[in-house]
Amino acid sequence: MKPFRARGGRLVARLDRAEAGIVGLLLDQLEQLLAADATDVADDPVLGRLFPAGHRSDRDIAEDYRGLTEESLRSGKADDLAMVRATLPADGGEVRLDTDQAGAWLRTSNDLRLALGTRLDIGEDTEPPEEIVDEADHQLAVYYWLTAVQGSLVDALVAARAGRR
Repeated sequence: MKPFRARGGRLVARLDRAEAGIVGLLLDQLEQLLAADATDVADDPVLGRLFPAGHRSDRDIAEDYRGLTEESLRSGKADDLAMVRATLPADGGEVRLDTDQAGAWLRTSNDLRLALGTRLDIGEDTEPPEEIVDEADHQLAVYYWLTAVQGSLVDALVAARAGRR
C-alpha cells in the first residue's frame, strides 16, 4: 500500500489487488458481526468491545444503556462500513476520500482492528511477526498493516487540515 496523502482536497492512497481483497474480506466479517443478535453481545468478547457496556459493575444500568445506544451504534457502524465498501476499489487501485469518507474509514478501520485484536488477544507486549509461518502470524501481520493504514490516514488528515490554514 502506498500511504494516504493529502492531495487536492482529497486523501489519496493506492491499494494493490490483494490489499483491497483483504479489506473486503474484513468488511464482510465485520458486517456479519454487526448483524449478530443483540443477545450475543454478552457472550462474544468482540461484540462486547464493539458495543461496550455503559456500566461495568451494575448489570441493570449496563442493560439500560445498551437498550438506549446499541441500535444507533449498529446503524452508524453499518453506515460507515457501507461508505468504506463504496470507496474501496474491489480490484485494487486508487482510494480517493473526502473528509466525511475519511472519517468512515477511520471508524471502520478502528472497528476492524478492535475485532481482530480482540480475537488475537493482542496486548501491549505483542510484536509484529518477523516472518509469516502460520495463520496466526498472517492475522497478526494484517492487524499491524491495518494499524499502518489507519496511521497514514490520520497523518494525511492532519496534513490536509494544516494546509487549509
